[in-house]
Amino acid sequence: MITQEDIDAFKRFNDIDYLMNEYQDMAAATAIYKTEHQVIYPALGLAAEAGEVANKVKKILRDGKFDREGISDEIGDCLWYIAALCRDLNVDLSEVAKNNISKLRDRKERGTLKGSGDKR
Repeated sequence: MITQEDIDAFKRFNDIDYLMNEYQDMAAATAIYKTEHQVIYPALGLAAEAGEVANKVKKILRDGKFDREGISDEIGDCLWYIAALCRDLNVDLSEVAKNNISKLRDRKERGTLKGSGDKR
């Protein structure tokens, strides 16, 4: 759950736009998929990597083993695909992050963090 403390901490990082967009640029430099596969390739890759995160978490239940580093690595792969998808959609990763925090802050203020649906 996002807390006011999280939101305040996010505001303190004045260089967050730069850092996120710099990551997006660096990730783009390692993208090797064809331009005709833009959007589709990173979207499918993101789904696959999110599945790998879930699989590592599932193994906590099965094996009782918490592989923090492995989960973190898979989250990093998710981040790469998110950055690639943002590039293909011509949106800044920092704008996606700021818009998401703004949306969540608004939902919190209106008491609609719980529930379902995109437009709450």
